[in-house]
Amino acid sequence: MKVLQSISAVAGKYFAVWVVLIALLAFFFPAAFLGFGSYITILLGVVMFGMGLTLKPVDFKIIFKSPLPVVIGVAAQFLIMPFAAFAIAYVLKLPPELAAGLVLLGCVPGGTASNVMVYLAKGNLALSVAMTSLSTLMAPIMTPLLLLLLAGQWLPVNPVSMFLSIVQVIIIPIALGILVQRFFPKAVAKSVTIVPLISVAAILIIVSAVTAANAQNVISSGFIVFLAVFLHNGFGLLLGYLTAMAMGLNETDRRAISLEVGMQNSGLGVALATAHFSPLAALPSVWGAIWHNISGPILATIWSKKSADKKEVAGVDRGVEVKPWKA
Repeated sequence: MKVLQSISAVAGKYFAVWVVLIALLAFFFPAAFLGFGSYITILLGVVMFGMGLTLKPVDFKIIFKSPLPVVIGVAAQFLIMPFAAFAIAYVLKLPPELAAGLVLLGCVPGGTASNVMVYLAKGNLALSVAMTSLSTLMAPIMTPLLLLLLAGQWLPVNPVSMFLSIVQVIIIPIALGILVQRFFPKAVAKSVTIVPLISVAAILIIVSAVTAANAQNVISSGFIVFLAVFLHNGFGLLLGYLTAMAMGLNETDRRAISLEVGMQNSGLGVALATAHFSPLAALPSVWGAIWHNISGPILATIWSKKSADKKEVAGVDRGVEVKPWKA
């Protein structure tokens, strides 16, 4: 078990490196990874089940104790990222499938890797966890509606079908994880430290499958997609911070909201794009899985060297523990 825990820690710490390596392998040897494409939805469900195993009532405590930062953060999440994606796709004149894929990346909830980044950045961890959890639970409604509004001009969007997909790959696995945690707490406590390893493996397989399916598209569209994702992530981080500042929130809240807004659940983006659009539409989310886990640690490292209010740092006073990392 200790060996698995050590491997799990290394897997989470160097996630961005593993993503780049597996993407390169899938690009140069696509035939070896094409078969994984049919398992994308199941694999994402595994990741969400892991999230359910770690969710606790304390994660939602801040919503009732101090709701304003959470409301501001989640509102920023579902306004800044979708509309920024729409604007970037329009300005860069992306092809329909890539434009819809970028907007989809902007419409999914925040990624759980942001929780670790906020902790490292000395931000408000309790706020970060609450934002991730709440935006994820809101995703079945918000993601299809926003996508219908913003991406319908490029590709047909079936909001009902997408709602059902999100319920299947997010809500049900999370609910099952919570139930397992509730009825088998000792078993979960012993095994939860290897959840990052399982989650990382699942995300890597997803990335490899989509990269293999888009081997030729990466050559023709790789740079413009990366530029779009780079700009999208940058706007999210910057505008998330400025929004929190404009609303009078403290520095630790600003850091949490910035990272939460900027880092998306790219695994969900890949799964939804593959199921409802095309493998090409999943390419922005694949780049997101790579870039978000590079820019996040860079920003977290910069902020970690700058002082913040010790009473708010990392959610210590709010009784929040650092969760095992999940992509």
